[in-house]
Amino acid sequence: MTLHRMNAPLHVITAVLLGASSAQAQVSEETLRSIQTPDRVETSIGTLDFAKGAPTKATAETVYSYLDTMRGVDAYMKGMPIASIHGLLEGQKSLGATEVHQALIFDRLMDSNSLFLTANTSTLYTFLNLDLKRDGPTVIEAPAGMLGAINDAAFRYVADIGPAGPDKGAGGKYLVVPPGYDSQLPDGYPEGYFVVESQTFRHWVFLRTSVADGLEDAVSRVKSGLRVYPLSAAANPPLMEFISGSGKAFNTIHANDVTFYDELNTAVQYEPYSLLDPETRGLFAAIGIEKGKAFAPDARMKAILEDAVAIGNAAARSIVWHPRIDGTMSGVPFYPNSDSSWVLAFEGRNVFFDGPDGQTRNSDARVNFYYPYTAVTPAMSTPREGTGSDYAITFKDAGKTPFDGSKTYRLSVPEDPPVKDFWAVTLYDNQTRSMLQTSQPFPTLGSQSDGITQNEDGSTDIYFGPRAPEGQEGNWLETKPDQGWFVIFRAYGPLKPWLEQSWRLPEIDLIP
Repeated sequence: MTLHRMNAPLHVITAVLLGASSAQAQVSEETLRSIQTPDRVETSIGTLDFAKGAPTKATAETVYSYLDTMRGVDAYMKGMPIASIHGLLEGQKSLGATEVHQALIFDRLMDSNSLFLTANTSTLYTFLNLDLKRDGPTVIEAPAGMLGAINDAAFRYVADIGPAGPDKGAGGKYLVVPPGYDSQLPDGYPEGYFVVESQTFRHWVFLRTSVADGLEDAVSRVKSGLRVYPLSAAANPPLMEFISGSGKAFNTIHANDVTFYDELNTAVQYEPYSLLDPETRGLFAAIGIEKGKAFAPDARMKAILEDAVAIGNAAARSIVWHPRIDGTMSGVPFYPNSDSSWVLAFEGRNVFFDGPDGQTRNSDARVNFYYPYTAVTPAMSTPREGTGSDYAITFKDAGKTPFDGSKTYRLSVPEDPPVKDFWAVTLYDNQTRSMLQTSQPFPTLGSQSDGITQNEDGSTDIYFGPRAPEGQEGNWLETKPDQGWFVIFRAYGPLKPWLEQSWRLPEIDLIP
């Protein structure tokens, strides 16, 4: 580098310096106040002291405690999808479905024994656990008639299987490949597969089968047609094992205490860097969760994380039970521009949580989905006339009050619900967001229910309460006095009046 001697005349240098001083003097007091820090500032986290702009050590400690708490809350909210998938996969493993060829099937349907977010009792579930790190590229041979989707380790939508997928309901072979696998194939992918490229190693695959022709027939079709195996074993794939989950008590739900961060760390350590974007990876690292490093919070940090997860859990429940309809959750009402309490699972029916412009992340919408629900696919948010299903959920009664298990309520379903297949109402526990556990193992009533009766005008009254109203035992779902609850109304094969909302669900009324 060459140094040049300053040869400017002294009067020029003096003028420049005086000009700078003059410019500073011309800045308004209001501007100066806006960029300066007073010696003492009162905030929601206490008094913050500064010495001529430099924070005192006590102030720095207070601020760092707040930053760590804030980041812990944010990590809970952003890490929830990852922890939820981790819980689903670990739950399946707890019943013995540990290898790729071991499928968990609810051959007698799912009941309230399972701690599983808002599952139904009406369709046959089959769940798969893919691990591309262990098994490499993996093949799913899906029979005709199955529908579902593949979600990755961050609970992101990857691909549909069935009518909304590339097989169009006819069945076919799906090849799920790990990040970067295409670079190992100079000649391209093998023929005969629907290739699914993913950003993570582990995947949860959820599949549903209609039981319209009988449950036994549906189970038989799944067991005879579904095959899952590593591509490396395609010449001699292992025999499928189907493990029944029906009637079994097991947990698939992430923790809401400080162990949440251990679950999150386990996933981060196992998955590739592509699990997270750099911003989120940095957020997790700021609280000690960093790939390749031990997560070992000291006593101070553990106390902070205990506080953070409690705040995060409260925030998640607030978003779900009291969404900001006039703000971030404007698209969550099931019946827009009305006072109805019925809501959607996906705000604005958007499964990518990226706003109307497709570019703006709606963090509240993401939490609103992942806290009480599972299974991400556009097919579940964009119903088509006569196919698939649609969902209306309510957490409050007609008076906008959360449901109380000690009280009795009534939903009067109007006559002729516009569905091609059937409708069903299922009851869930506020705490676990799973089916409410009562003396009724299948807490569902609907058009397929034995013993349910209609009123003379064709409407159907469904009662919720700790005891059945006299003469209404067949139309009653049991609640527990010490537990809160919410409901989901499912329309299978929704028809035009449902989609156009000319037929509407009324509010659920409290019976005095």
